[in-house]
Amino acid sequence: MWIVRLALRRPLSVAVMTLLMLVLGVLAFTRMNVDIFPAIDLPVVIEVWNYPGLSATDMERQVTFYGERVTTSVVNDIEHMESESIAGASVIKIYFHPGATVASGIAQMSALSQSILSFFPPGMTAPNIVDYNAANVPVAQVNIFSDTLSEQELFDYGQNSIRQRLYTIEGISVPSPFGGRNRAVIVNLNPTKMYANGLSAEDIGNALNNNNIIIPAGSIKIGDREYRVELNGSPRQVASFNQLPLKVINGAPIFLGEVAPTTDTHTVQTNIVRIDGKRATYLPIYKHAAASTLSVIDQVRDTLPLIRETAPKGMNLHLAFDQSVFVRATLWGVVREAAVAAGLVALMVLIFLGSGRSMLIVILSIPLSILTAVIGLKLSGQTINIMTLGGLALAVGMLVDDATVAIENIHRHHAMHKPLLLAIFDGSAEIASPALVGTLAICIVFFPVVLLYGVARFLFTPLALAVVYAMLTSYLLSRTLVPAMSRYLMPASHEEHAGSGLWGAFVGGFDRGFERFRDGYRAMLGRFIARRGFALTCVALIIGSSLLLVANIPALRLAPVVGEDFFPAVDAGMMKMHVRTPSGMRVEETERVVNEIERAIRGIIPVSELDQISDNISLPPFAYILAFY
Repeated sequence: MWIVRLALRRPLSVAVMTLLMLVLGVLAFTRMNVDIFPAIDLPVVIEVWNYPGLSATDMERQVTFYGERVTTSVVNDIEHMESESIAGASVIKIYFHPGATVASGIAQMSALSQSILSFFPPGMTAPNIVDYNAANVPVAQVNIFSDTLSEQELFDYGQNSIRQRLYTIEGISVPSPFGGRNRAVIVNLNPTKMYANGLSAEDIGNALNNNNIIIPAGSIKIGDREYRVELNGSPRQVASFNQLPLKVINGAPIFLGEVAPTTDTHTVQTNIVRIDGKRATYLPIYKHAAASTLSVIDQVRDTLPLIRETAPKGMNLHLAFDQSVFVRATLWGVVREAAVAAGLVALMVLIFLGSGRSMLIVILSIPLSILTAVIGLKLSGQTINIMTLGGLALAVGMLVDDATVAIENIHRHHAMHKPLLLAIFDGSAEIASPALVGTLAICIVFFPVVLLYGVARFLFTPLALAVVYAMLTSYLLSRTLVPAMSRYLMPASHEEHAGSGLWGAFVGGFDRGFERFRDGYRAMLGRFIARRGFALTCVALIIGSSLLLVANIPALRLAPVVGEDFFPAVDAGMMKMHVRTPSGMRVEETERVVNEIERAIRGIIPVSELDQISDNISLPPFAYILAFY
């Protein structure tokens, strides 16, 4: 009880404490990252080997298998590995034990990859090693399209200009554009002419490496001036590559253009992006795990107008797949529900206590407890997300328990015609231990969260922390703020059902009605408990019927009524259509199929003809999910 005695003696100290809770809570809330889910930091590293042209079978035999075997014998703290081999690429996913130092594993993998390159097919380069994080997800995409510019121009501008501008945004990652055509200077080998001149592909490669170079040659001093000297052997025009000498035969040089003319074109196109039925490109926007989705998207929106000012004429940029819309809607939905809950709690307190001042004392504990919980979440390294806000919303109804019990007991002692200070002290003393036990009982319910592992641990730990921080703060306020405010807001002499007019009549009538309800419920409960057999049978039926909701007994043809899923169904206002064509189909033919489906969706072809399209191209059943907003 020392804390209640201190609060009554030092009310200004309590006021300063609550003011600090308010100010620091608001500052913490405004400076915390905002996202839809907490950061899911799993110790996973992805190693990607690339060797264009090699088949999936050869990638598995010559790259994946050997890479996995060597990695397990050198890299520490590996739990298990998964791999996927496709044409020209090998993806090895390494899972580390919880608590392992991922940076050390990446360093070991980098050193290992350099030492085993000699055992792989000639020309293979070192792999890309990526620290995987489940929170590094695409949060938006920048669509790049035009009616006048070519696919190559769209790709080049997105790759070399737009990406560079977006890289300046903190917490963002922008890979190369999807769709479009990547510019390339291609040397077209003519086997007949090469054979006639005694040249091989290796000779041409060596000639390109030896002649296409830039060498710094220092400086030269002439008179009172000093000049930089550069030996630039790199052609400035694509046509100049054709003038590179390869070999001298009978005193006549053989140039590159005679046996392998160069062309300014593009690489083989492996993916196609269509926007509104026309070819285009798009840049996916990824955020880092520690970054805020709202902050990243807002900065991208601010940057796009600057990019449009310098973009080529006829180029259009559009921000699509904007996840910030869903994040804001989700978070504000949770905040709105918490506000509604707080309002209903305030109304119930006002009706049952019959005092506006008592209701004010109780209801102030809700925002102060929530803001203090936000401070704790900030210090714990958490973010504002659906789980932390859900925990705070869950705690709203419980936050007033300590304050309500305290103020009601003070009312009871005050009704005994005790002096106000004595009523506050005695009322608070009586419920000190029960309130503490009740608060700790609620907090201990969330202890099993520490036993979770994997993704569930990252998701539910913030929720548990939010509830525990809020509940502990609620108990603290019931021992300090409630007694201090009761001293100044409650009247010196107790007045039963303070108030007059309609409000006083309403409160008095409500209390009389509630007393009759309570007496009736007590009598009914006594009769129910007296019939033990009947009571136990009813309880058993309720438990048994609830188990049938999740029972899965095929012999009795019982299936679970309640479904199972990791996340609940979300209406994001968007649908997707996934189309899978037969393996080996050319990308151009796949585009033709997609074009037919787009035409059907627009209504040019009736939807009933979609099945006919599928039959004509021998496709497996489509997942007819249309992608639109």
